[in-house]
Amino acid sequence: MVRLPLRHDLQLHVPRFRAQEREFVLDLLMEIADEHPVSLRFWSLLADAARQMMLEHSADWCEWRAWETQHGTLRARLSLLSTEEGGRRTAFSGQGQLRPLWDIGNRAPDGGQAVNVARLWVEGAPGLAPGEGATVPLAPLSPEQWRRVQPGDVITMHEGRPVVGMATIIEAAPPSVTECEEDL
Repeated sequence: MVRLPLRHDLQLHVPRFRAQEREFVLDLLMEIADEHPVSLRFWSLLADAARQMMLEHSADWCEWRAWETQHGTLRARLSLLSTEEGGRRTAFSGQGQLRPLWDIGNRAPDGGQAVNVARLWVEGAPGLAPGEGATVPLAPLSPEQWRRVQPGDVITMHEGRPVVGMATIIEAAPPSVTECEEDL
């Protein structure tokens, strides 16, 4: 039996260890940034780093957080209706692709109901199925139309006209960057 020298054996494992180390550092920076205010540029740099490491989920989350830094944070506790109650028939991906309509109390020019579009991200799960609930950050396509939404408000989620879910706002925070910071 031939044994390879220990040094050669270590060299085989160094690139893998360094990749794990870089991913650990990225996760640590993301956790710190989730707890302490950081700039839009910081989130953008983290997203770029995650993409270079081919960590698409982490990159998408960093881009989401950059959007929140620029436009404000809006989180809700969403409960989807079951299929039997008239809700969705299938689960959806929770990584910001779904753009449902929301009734947040705005009115159309004729006085009728107006709905507003906002993407959502399901925290702590890859998606959400009919009858399930989760905390969801929302990313309105027109943030200025959502400025009056406050914690405790109940809004409804629609896909077309029927209600498919109810959400209670648990956090509504203004943008955390100033216009000057955005230019840096």
